[in-house]
Amino acid sequence: MTDKAISVEGISFSYGKLLAVDNISFEVAPGEILGFLGPNGAGKSTAIKMLTGQLDPSAGKIHILGHNIVKDRAEVQADIGVCFEEKNLYLNMSARENLQFYASLFGIKDLDIQERLAQVGLADKSDDRPKDFSKGMRQRLMVARCLVNTPKVLFLDEPTDGLDPVSAQTIRKLILKEAKRGAAVLLTTHDMEEADKLSDRVAFINEGKIATTDTPENLKLEFGKRAVKIRLREAGGVHE
Repeated sequence: MTDKAISVEGISFSYGKLLAVDNISFEVAPGEILGFLGPNGAGKSTAIKMLTGQLDPSAGKIHILGHNIVKDRAEVQADIGVCFEEKNLYLNMSARENLQFYASLFGIKDLDIQERLAQVGLADKSDDRPKDFSKGMRQRLMVARCLVNTPKVLFLDEPTDGLDPVSAQTIRKLILKEAKRGAAVLLTTHDMEEADKLSDRVAFINEGKIATTDTPENLKLEFGKRAVKIRLREAGGVHE
């Protein structure tokens, strides 16, 4: 049994001539939350797609729970939960049916659907269809769906982006609960405040490279300010 749930060594990926991820390395321990912070187009989503087996790295190695993601894809995917920005719900199936179907893919027959929906504040919406849900409700259902197999590693792509305060707080509490349970969590965000609220460590990624990785507290001390100001080149401007 490895002491690192996620181990990444020098991975890269290119879309044609565009180098989207450039020789990045990091580790995440069980029960730890690592925040991937950077602007849109920085390489965050591409990195997660490699870590979850949707893209093969052009260089480097990825081990999830001790398994090589390229060689042992099926073993890895049985123990991870993945929630991407793009919504992959069946809009004309009820919330209950969405979770039941996803559980069936893992061979899970005894899932307490109502409990899972209650965790994300949708217990009273079990028979309603996602096509009638708000963005926040759909995102909460997506998070519930990616937890049906009680994953040991959780990948979340911008999990609270654009959500109403209630939905965002519900998801934050659930992420922290999953980490306390022992799951390793890797989440992406372009919002420093969001990374600060959730992350044990933050990795700044821009133009495909990791600039630095440290705890939010240490980064604040380093910059000598209560909130870390990060300058990231995006669309020809500077974000703080």
